[in-house]
Amino acid sequence: MKKVLMVLMSLFVIGIIFSDALTVYVYDSLDWIKKGTVQKFEKMYGIDVNVVVLGDGGNVLARLKLEKNNPKADVVIGLDQSLSVLAIKEKLIIPYKPLNINKIKNMDLLYDKTYYLTPYDYGAIAIVYDPEKIKSIPESFEDLTKLNKKLIIQDPRTSSTGQAFLLWTIAVYKEQWKDFWKRLKPAILTVTPGWSEAFAKFESGEAPMMVSYATDGAYSYYYYNSTKYKAFIPKEGAYVQIEGAGIVKGTKHLELAKRFIEFLLFDDFQKEIPLNQWMFPVVNTELPEAFKYAIIPDKVVTVKPEEIDKNMEKWLEEWEEIMLQ
Repeated sequence: MKKVLMVLMSLFVIGIIFSDALTVYVYDSLDWIKKGTVQKFEKMYGIDVNVVVLGDGGNVLARLKLEKNNPKADVVIGLDQSLSVLAIKEKLIIPYKPLNINKIKNMDLLYDKTYYLTPYDYGAIAIVYDPEKIKSIPESFEDLTKLNKKLIIQDPRTSSTGQAFLLWTIAVYKEQWKDFWKRLKPAILTVTPGWSEAFAKFESGEAPMMVSYATDGAYSYYYYNSTKYKAFIPKEGAYVQIEGAGIVKGTKHLELAKRFIEFLLFDDFQKEIPLNQWMFPVVNTELPEAFKYAIIPDKVVTVKPEEIDKNMEKWLEEWEEIMLQ
């Protein structure tokens, strides 16, 4: 009973101290957390959570950099391996090891061992296609280069999905990645700022293929009750994108920000990920039936974080040069 009273008193004190809103930056496809999910956190602590949607992951990082000397956010959600490296390098976030970190089912998902970022979901990048328009399914990256203006990709300078795709090709082709992109360029119909714009163009039929995720088959089954859209992973191997959340340096609500990071590992949050985020949760939770249509890769390729840290800016500049030629 004494422990219960102490917890209640602590929550009461926190509620008094943090009577104003906690501001959380997210990218656009995380908009769903505003509709019933963050309200659970608000109820726990008696405060408001202000969720600010900022385009794709690259846009979120850009906003944090812009506000570095006068931060407006307390928590950021949606930085993957590459964006996290840049956020840490720019000193935009601070380390914090959540009290419930052991809920993560596989510690290999903890891509940042310094705890600047806490993973909350993961999924393999894939090529999604409309089987009614693509009859001969490509098997490799080289097969993609033989297509003519059939692929929609995202800009790696603004999109976390686009940057993951670029890193995927670098993981496969190593020093020869630029030569591959020169061969791939004729197959690209358009480059969009983010995933949502790409999916809108894909769904409207502008192109029969796009860079997306290996869970898109699950999405198709859930919403269309069929495998209207399918995904494939080239035989060279898959690139797994892991997304994390961190505490913004300069937050005025440090303790509450810590509690929010821990909230992301709660079952109440994690169980919402599959059918909203269309990624895999990082804790053990029952997956919906539709996820039997998600592709689980046999082979995974990756780029070391130190290589990303050292070369990302140069890689983006080189990619831009190729696309402008």
